[in-house]
Amino acid sequence: MGKFYKLPRRLDDIVADRNDAQQSDMIADFWFSSSRKKYDKHVITNEERRNMSRVLMIGAGGVATVAAFKIAQNADVFIEFMIASRRKEKCDKLVKAIHDKGYTMPIQTAQVDADDVEQLKALFSSYRPELVINLALPYQDLTIMEACLACGCNYLDTANYEPKDEAHFEYSWQWAYKDRFEQAGLTAILGCGFDPGVSGIYTAYAAKHHFDEITHLDIVDCNAGNHHKAFATNFNPEINIREITQKGLYYKDGEWIETEPLEVHKALTYPNIGPRESYLMHHEELESLVKNYPTIRQARFWMTFGQQYLTYLDVIQNIGMSRIDEIVYEAPLADDSGKTAKVKIVPLQFLKAVLPNPQDLGENYDGETSIGCRIRGIKDGKEHTYYVYNNCKHQDAYEETGMQGVSYTTGVPAMIGAMMFLKGIWRKPGVWNVEDFDPDPFMEQLNIQGLPWHEVFDGDLEL
Repeated sequence: MGKFYKLPRRLDDIVADRNDAQQSDMIADFWFSSSRKKYDKHVITNEERRNMSRVLMIGAGGVATVAAFKIAQNADVFIEFMIASRRKEKCDKLVKAIHDKGYTMPIQTAQVDADDVEQLKALFSSYRPELVINLALPYQDLTIMEACLACGCNYLDTANYEPKDEAHFEYSWQWAYKDRFEQAGLTAILGCGFDPGVSGIYTAYAAKHHFDEITHLDIVDCNAGNHHKAFATNFNPEINIREITQKGLYYKDGEWIETEPLEVHKALTYPNIGPRESYLMHHEELESLVKNYPTIRQARFWMTFGQQYLTYLDVIQNIGMSRIDEIVYEAPLADDSGKTAKVKIVPLQFLKAVLPNPQDLGENYDGETSIGCRIRGIKDGKEHTYYVYNNCKHQDAYEETGMQGVSYTTGVPAMIGAMMFLKGIWRKPGVWNVEDFDPDPFMEQLNIQGLPWHEVFDGDLEL
């Protein structure tokens, strides 16, 4: 059915030390760790506290909108806040939406091209954020990380890097920054959305509390909502379609097994939803989870799609609109002169321009999402199963933030991860995935911030 890939797995590369002593050391080093200063019996002034709670968020899309609303709801932690994007007017519109809901937090805005390291450095040097939350495009992860290193800023994102000219994503590009961030005394937290993100937290929580060893992990992601559009994607169409049309990849007995796109599928039953056809895909958190939990023998990721969506996707691929290479097109000039000019366009980027904006789907979106981890493993010598999940209603998300549930389930964890950092709970120099930290305070905040989780012990995982 597929081909096998052998990835070297060195035990000395396993980042699995999440004991309480290390977490205590992180908290003790909280204040001024980025500059490696130690203050004995130092009284923190209000100005210093503001500086150490200053956050800059890059992005003004659906996920960023949710994260910004949640930051405004937690103004006791996030004292100073700036939103920056390629178009400043989008940031200003977002700030107005937050204030129109009654939140009074002062929020600054700025324009920046996240592809341009020098522009990023100028902004970071001017605003001097303690933490940069990267909710821009995955293509821009490395430029933002470079600027953070240059300006002494800590870093958090929700999706791993992928090159613009190749539909391929993996953590190796960002993990390569580990030594540089460690030497600079800076923290970089990778993949702090839902999947990746909460899926890693769920796994870490299960390993800490319910298993001596995890042997099988299946991450299941169901969107049972209806946006009442013929075809639309729930987040950036360009990123979404690139991800779905890639070949599948899963881990089994030390090997990575590749499948054709959406080749493997089966019906799975989701709480409060029922059975939905679920498709095996490649997803980045599998890469870090099998590294951090070497007892895992099999790890897979499943996502649901409706038949209408798949039919449209098939047409898009067959007519070449999912291509990510440039083509030359002769187009008429906009001045009605009758003259033409040759321009380069990327078909998938053009398609994105004509598809519905994911930010505009929330108002008429009904139904709910259900995302969780189905885990099998050993506790006290006996095999057990564990299913931990969250269901999120699209209309609840829209009423709170103006966005649909897919944006909500990614934006809320991004805010919680930033909160964990600012409180000193998740802070240590280097580049880390979320499961490298203590999951308990994050799990507590999920219940508080709108993504409550539920557990099923020793049930039928269907996998």
